[in-house]
Amino acid sequence: MELALSDVRGLSLDLKGIGHAFGATVALDEIDLTVAAGELIALLGPSGCGKTTMLQIIAGFLRPSRGEVRFDGARVEHIPANRRRIGMVFQNYALFPHLTVFENVAYGLRARKTAKDVVAAKVEQMLGLTQMASFARRLPGELSGGQQQRVALARTLAIDPGLVLLDEPFSALDKNLRLDMQIEIKSLLKTFGVTSIIVTHDQEEALSMADRIVVLNNGRIEQIDSPDALYDRPASLFISSFIGHTNLLRGTVTDADRVQLDAGPEIDLGRSTQRRRGTQVTISVRPENIAFGAERPGAIPITIRATLPLGAVSVTEGVTASGEAVKVSQARAAGIAKAQAGETAWLAISDVSRVSIFSTPVDDVSKFQQRSV
Repeated sequence: MELALSDVRGLSLDLKGIGHAFGATVALDEIDLTVAAGELIALLGPSGCGKTTMLQIIAGFLRPSRGEVRFDGARVEHIPANRRRIGMVFQNYALFPHLTVFENVAYGLRARKTAKDVVAAKVEQMLGLTQMASFARRLPGELSGGQQQRVALARTLAIDPGLVLLDEPFSALDKNLRLDMQIEIKSLLKTFGVTSIIVTHDQEEALSMADRIVVLNNGRIEQIDSPDALYDRPASLFISSFIGHTNLLRGTVTDADRVQLDAGPEIDLGRSTQRRRGTQVTISVRPENIAFGAERPGAIPITIRATLPLGAVSVTEGVTASGEAVKVSQARAAGIAKAQAGETAWLAISDVSRVSIFSTPVDDVSKFQQRSV
């Protein structure tokens, strides 16, 4: 029997004013989110930010304390999880250990009283798409972690869900396999056209997989944007520090487009700071946006702490005269001398247009500085 992928249609999702509390503890507060059909969204944030609670509400495992959950415009808070056209890929894969790969993938179809010939054709199709056809008779215990993940995804997609939820799906895999599986699963989800939401605390995972990322902090949405926009144009100091690595330098606005850094020089940002003269600010500069240079006006002096070779790149960390840690990331190449601990080096910002500026009380900067280092 020939089965067409075009038969699968993703659901749109709308969360309106979602709030949830566990006793006196507020897990989610006024969450508004719209996800288009076929979109791949990542929920990202530190532990305890509310991302797992949001996933459980979308799935139907939790009913929100307030607010609306809509699939294709229809409210579903009252509809149980098994009637929501949702597929779930759990962190531990949740395969039945006593069933073969074929039987695991067929389980959901059989539970729906699907005809035998349709079950056989669908399972064969799913195992082919996930490159697991030759493992159909094996038990989960005879598979590697990556193979178990493929089976879990095949089982989820076999029931033609409109929405796939993935809860930390790559956390059990080693780093090399993790990247391969991210590429493979993203490709499959896009091929199916299914709407997908992945929960992760791994920022690289979110940046590599998602069309848009929802960053949560303390039960609220800090920013929703594309991976590139989050990295290049963070809306808050939290986002700037949480997404990727950054250097945070304190300073004071001296003119419309200038900031006097505590680290020494005055820098011209090439655009208005939108702040009054004398305002204390923090600028955020990515490690790859800083280069070593000569001693000259505008250069930032640092004392080298250490240089770490990280494969294709080398990361050097130093400290400014005002005590701020600074990282410099540069491609490794022949002829580039390795900076030695204790030496003084001079830094220049490569592209001031990519510098972010935030008004933050000085007392609050240290907690972000610690996170970014």
